[in-house]
Amino acid sequence: MAIVEEMEKKRLGGSDMELTPIGVGAWAMGGGGWAFAWGPQDDDESIAAIHAALDAGVNWIDTAAVYGLGHSEEVVARALAGRANRPYVFTKCERVWNEAGEITGSLKAASVRRECEASLRRLKLDSIDLYQIHWPLPDEDIEEGWTALAKLKEQGKVRWIGVSNFDARQMDRCRRIAPITSLQPPYSAISPEAQDEVLPYCRRHGIGAIVYSPMKSGLLTGTMTRERVAAFPQDDFRRRAPAFQEPGLSRSLDLAELMKRIGARRGRTAGEVAIAWALRHPAVTAAIVGMRSARQVEGVIGALEFRLSAEEAAEIDAHRR
Repeated sequence: MAIVEEMEKKRLGGSDMELTPIGVGAWAMGGGGWAFAWGPQDDDESIAAIHAALDAGVNWIDTAAVYGLGHSEEVVARALAGRANRPYVFTKCERVWNEAGEITGSLKAASVRRECEASLRRLKLDSIDLYQIHWPLPDEDIEEGWTALAKLKEQGKVRWIGVSNFDARQMDRCRRIAPITSLQPPYSAISPEAQDEVLPYCRRHGIGAIVYSPMKSGLLTGTMTRERVAAFPQDDFRRRAPAFQEPGLSRSLDLAELMKRIGARRGRTAGEVAIAWALRHPAVTAAIVGMRSARQVEGVIGALEFRLSAEEAAEIDAHRR
């Protein structure tokens, strides 16, 4: 795999971090057996995926404490052990779980502090580059949780602070307390809702946007089929996800076929086309791309450099309507 020496990078909001257009998404690396798993996952395959992405020039990884109930963070730490140049590491708080693996939301200050310390231990880091509130739940505790993140930044436990899955009004409430470095919203050609309100809000207020699920959990890779969907493991959350049910599934697979055709004209995969569609928005800093093996990295790594023409983007948008 070719190593990209120089590529376009974008600064994330008001931070000092210059990000590559895509980063490693470590959700599926949490493995199976928890509420939002992607089914079983081999840790060595995850580590090989991280190494392949970093060797190709990717300079950031996004994970969360809840992915695999702590396991994804541990896998990231293993992958980074002994690496000469450590990438930026982003993780998240607010999703907490009990001994039975039941997940709830907490934004109480003491809970946020405990979560941060636990993530630092699992990741084997002295400081987290970007610490994010995963979900704005419970809504009434947003101010308390955000104040706790701002204090962690003052203490040097985290370098920058952001939010995920917040709407504009919730971001307004946070901005009264401390600046928001970034928002993490879902954004894809299948689910473009972020471009209606939150992406323009980010652009107006100098907030970075690192979008997740640009390939809509695999639907736009060009390799998804009805047969694969039917054969998902029982603990793969996608079995229950609305986008994987009819009539949406047929529309999504049809869109993936268009992306495959556009990609074929340019020597790119459908997944790279889907990622490029998300990156084309001027408010988007970078995209989180899930990778479960070194082979999967090969199918998306071209998104570091590939960009859609205005005509290709219009072709996709016309097809979506």
